[in-house]
Amino acid sequence: MELTRLMLRLYFGDAMLGPGKVRLLEEIAREGSISAAGRAMGMSYKRAWSLVEVMNANFRAPLVESSRGGAKGGGASLTPEGEAVLAAYRRLEQKAVAAGAEEIKRIGDMIAP
Repeated sequence: MELTRLMLRLYFGDAMLGPGKVRLLEEIAREGSISAAGRAMGMSYKRAWSLVEVMNANFRAPLVESSRGGAKGGGASLTPEGEAVLAAYRRLEQKAVAAGAEEIKRIGDMIAP
């Protein structure tokens, strides 16, 4: 049986933060590039850039900063705000799994084989 997963999607009015955007933040931190992060997730650069623009617009401070290409090419990294949002989301995710473990198991036990 596949592992049970709990996926959080947070809505703040029209702003939303969920697993896809959080993974994109993680990939940007790992890859140092919006383009490479998008490729790692199987999405186009345009889509990845669009999601970054939305996240940057939805928070008081940008989550991702980028630099233009040049001889060494451009790059991207998480801002301190981006690192804080990513860490807070992952902590919340862990707490939600721990708090719901009993009910998650109960529901899982009712799933047909």
